[in-house]
Amino acid sequence: MELFEKTIEKNYVYEGRIINVRNDKAENPDGSPCTREVVEHNGGVCVAPLTADNELIFVRQFRYPYSEVVLELPAGKLEKGEDDGKAGMRELEEETGHLADEFHKIGVFYPTPGYCGEIIHLYVAWNLKETQAHPDEDEFLEVEKIPLDEAVDMVMRGEIPDGKTQTLVMRVAEMKRRGIIR
Repeated sequence: MELFEKTIEKNYVYEGRIINVRNDKAENPDGSPCTREVVEHNGGVCVAPLTADNELIFVRQFRYPYSEVVLELPAGKLEKGEDDGKAGMRELEEETGHLADEFHKIGVFYPTPGYCGEIIHLYVAWNLKETQAHPDEDEFLEVEKIPLDEAVDMVMRGEIPDGKTQTLVMRVAEMKRRGIIR
């Protein structure tokens, strides 16, 4: 059986600056009708900046939906049609004040595939050079360096709840273990 669901009609319920929300009419693989609630999002990037001292550079910022300060790797949303690599380099410098001689895409992350089409592009950066951070006007954050091994332990203890950050921390640690990154 083919698992593909066919969209019959897209019905926009809300169109906003960051997301659009749809309530679509669709067809299941067996031909029966169904409805699907979908959040459209242009996607984002997340960067794991690794220092020469084997530390990751994190940011702490207040995340309104959770009403708490969250420890994350530098990240940001994409503008429609924006190149994710350029966006990742921009976010790295804006949020942490660093540029990277080595900047590599290592995959993508689907944060909530049940209802949201957001794709987060994952990057690792090393051979860092310090510049000047310049966060967005409405962006308030603190930069913090954490040794990679400690970051892995924090993920394992549940101290880093952000999924994209968990994924990148563990992937970078495995890349180091395999000698892909020195």
